Amino acid sequence: MADRVSIGIEAGVADVRLARPEKLNAVDGAMVEALVAAGERLAADRSLRAVVLSGEGRAFCAGIDLASLAGGDPTARSLFERAPGSPANLAQRAAWVWTEVPVPVIAAVHGVAFGAGLQIALAADLRLVAPDARLSVMEVRWGLVPDMTGSQTLRRLVRLDVAKELAFTGRIVSGAEAALLGLATRACEDPRARALELAREIAGHEPNAVRAAKRLFDASGVVDVESGLRLEEELQRGLLGGANQREALRAHAEKRAPVFRDPD
Repeated sequence: MADRVSIGIEAGVADVRLARPEKLNAVDGAMVEALVAAGERLAADRSLRAVVLSGEGRAFCAGIDLASLAGGDPTARSLFERAPGSPANLAQRAAWVWTEVPVPVIAAVHGVAFGAGLQIALAADLRLVAPDARLSVMEVRWGLVPDMTGSQTLRRLVRLDVAKELAFTGRIVSGAEAALLGLATRACEDPRARALELAREIAGHEPNAVRAAKRLFDASGVVDVESGLRLEEELQRGLLGGANQREALRAHAEKRAPVFRDPD
């Protein structure tokens, strides 16, 4: 995995980097497998508080490595196989797995995020992008549709007509425009540094509450209103009076940094 994706963890923050800079982090079969393995590993880590997802070198991710897959990549045949119990095939899980990580995932985008690269970023909870980054739903240029969960994640972020226009044209938008459209949370000059700073801030909050907030907002708009309100109540009841919630109150009253337990 390390030759495609690297992971460093410090103080509950995972620094995950696509590590194929000589190919602008283009996605081949090995990258797909490494992304899935990384996401699954982090999803199981109860000490984790937040994740920053970025690319080494000059870009976040240039998209699918078409030359590699056309050249007989031995892993390519498995990309459309579905994992037991998952709604996604292997290629889709390279992006979708980041929605399944129970803590916030922040994508830091610089250079380009084309096609598969953009879809990986769209699966994060937040996207911080360089103003001069270039993003594109590029699949139409190859006679294809977005097939790594972009049809689901893009629609949650932008208006339907905007999603269609991007998919119909494959046009490239800047990081600054991406923020205006809703593709990006915000544009900033050094997205990785800001993402790590934000992740550390999130890591300082009550971890059960942060995980519950991600679960709650991911369900909104997917379940009906009654189910959403019941989930809100259920999650709040589970937090109230818990050891971490009591520690949050004590730390605030005592004007000190809280010391939280890892979620069960």
